[in-house]
Amino acid sequence: MQHGKYRFIVGFLIVPLAFYAIFVIWPFIQSIYYSFTNWTGLSPQFSVTGLDNYRRMMNDPTFWASFRHSVIYVLVLPVVVLAIALFLSFMLNVGGRRKKGAAVAGVQGSSFYKIVYFFPQVLSIAIVALLFQFLYNPDSGALNAFLDAIGLGGVQPEWLGDPGLALWCVMAVLMWSQVGFFVVLFSAGMASIPKDFYEAALLDGASRATTFFRITLPLLWDTVQSGWVYMGVLSLGAESFAVTQIMTVGPGGPADSTNVLSLYVYQKAFHSGQAGYATAIGVALLLVTLVFAAGVLRMGRRERLEF
Repeated sequence: MQHGKYRFIVGFLIVPLAFYAIFVIWPFIQSIYYSFTNWTGLSPQFSVTGLDNYRRMMNDPTFWASFRHSVIYVLVLPVVVLAIALFLSFMLNVGGRRKKGAAVAGVQGSSFYKIVYFFPQVLSIAIVALLFQFLYNPDSGALNAFLDAIGLGGVQPEWLGDPGLALWCVMAVLMWSQVGFFVVLFSAGMASIPKDFYEAALLDGASRATTFFRITLPLLWDTVQSGWVYMGVLSLGAESFAVTQIMTVGPGGPADSTNVLSLYVYQKAFHSGQAGYATAIGVALLLVTLVFAAGVLRMGRRERLEF
């Protein structure tokens, strides 16, 4: 009977595991192999060059600028996005005025607010990037027009053309586009927390801030930790690539001020025909992602709370 059970389980697992190995594991292995070659990406002819690509990478100032920007993304974006999303979710679910017969409640119209916050997720990231590119336009953009309307016409930043501002402008777009997803995610988690916990805490004299740090955050921690890793992967991967590629000139911004590792991989692979070197940069990006995910899981490890 046991042997029949194992055959049944293996029969269900073998096909998805085979697909995973072919379409996920094997491309990773290929990328690592190509990072030790001088492959152009266009010709089947290439040779193994050992660690040449990695030595070149260590002496490449553009790589280090891109690496630094990616690290800023992965350290700043998840923290800011999750903090804003947690605050908004808490207000939507617990921060409203007391209703008749209930000690805690969300703000009025919370369902409508959730739709508004989630709206950027409906839009393609390419559309979002184009909209903000027009918004940041120094000549006809809404931001400089607003500054002019309130009497700050002398303050007309170049925004995406300023090496000191461009990176933060791009990051602001990613924050705006991702907060809504986590608001809905955290709201779903908070809705499952029994209201009795909050009512008991408030009867004991706890403030709203205390209930957040003592009740909401501990019981929602697993969701927050998963969102932290997910947001970090997004900030290192396709989202940062798409926004930077579309919004900034170069691409990579003025003086490479917005270049990130994912975009630098694209530039070397498809613009310069240096696929071998691009895969070496991709391996570095993979290591950064793994270190970030392992660090978050390690720092956030705590005893699981249940209710």
